Amino acid sequence: MTSAPPASAITAKPRPGDRVFSTATVVAGTLILVTLAAVAIFLIAQSLPAFTAESADFKGDADNFWQYVGPLVFGTLWAAALALIMAIPIALGIALFISHYAPRKLAQGLGYIVDLLAAVPSVVFGLWGISVLAPAVQPFYTTLTEWFGWFPLFAGPVSGTGRTILTVAVVLAVMVLPIITALCREVFLQTPVLHEEAALALGATRWEMIKLAVLPFGRPGIISASMLGLGRALGETMVVAMVLSPAAIISFALLQSQNPTTIAANIALNFPEAHGVGVNILIATGLILFVITLAVNMIARYIVDRRKEFSGAN
Repeated sequence: MTSAPPASAITAKPRPGDRVFSTATVVAGTLILVTLAAVAIFLIAQSLPAFTAESADFKGDADNFWQYVGPLVFGTLWAAALALIMAIPIALGIALFISHYAPRKLAQGLGYIVDLLAAVPSVVFGLWGISVLAPAVQPFYTTLTEWFGWFPLFAGPVSGTGRTILTVAVVLAVMVLPIITALCREVFLQTPVLHEEAALALGATRWEMIKLAVLPFGRPGIISASMLGLGRALGETMVVAMVLSPAAIISFALLQSQNPTTIAANIALNFPEAHGVGVNILIATGLILFVITLAVNMIARYIVDRRKEFSGAN
């Protein structure tokens, strides 16, 4: 009776190129963690004096840091939410058209234009918003207030320049539109062809096939793309600083001249003149923006992980 020789693990002799590549990946992975930790430590260390600052150190009527940062947090979230509400449906429509409706040549051209739109600097969008969009939409805002002024969102008095939080949200929506569209387009193109053909074979129309096969498969990708767009909208500075007439208020009104500003725009506008504790106060608002962005990404990751098992994307 013979017995099989004991199995031994086959190991390849590492080559110098393997060791160099492995070390480079470890360094790259560690570097991002070190950078993130360094930014967090800097923000926390520089923000500590702001939490104990006197009321005279704050601009406006704020008595402490939380009263100062409250309207800024509201303006940041409100502008970003409005931008996403407008951008997501349009981005999904463009992505579905490119991936499932448009002829190949037209789809390639549209995809190129969408990618090109993402590379336009934000200052260009700001110039367009303040010189073209705001004057163009002001008569529409006036009509909207006359017809629907009884609704709190459209309450008057309407801004005479069109530089309102709604105009900022429109510009932000245009800015995040290519990001969401490009990612959703790539996700939709990854839908298994068998899923689409099975739906069509069962008698589904094109729209029903998209509803039953494409959208469920791409749901995690849609959420991830939306969160990336939200991150861009939360941190946008130039557009808000150029277009908006800011004020330290909390108001849901979309068409008035007094509008809540954002954290990023407030830092950009006030940092050149800040000194002493004023610098620490602005850095502390940056810490709050850092925490908001981190929380948004963590929530997005949690949602994607929950939805992934139902979509078949894993």
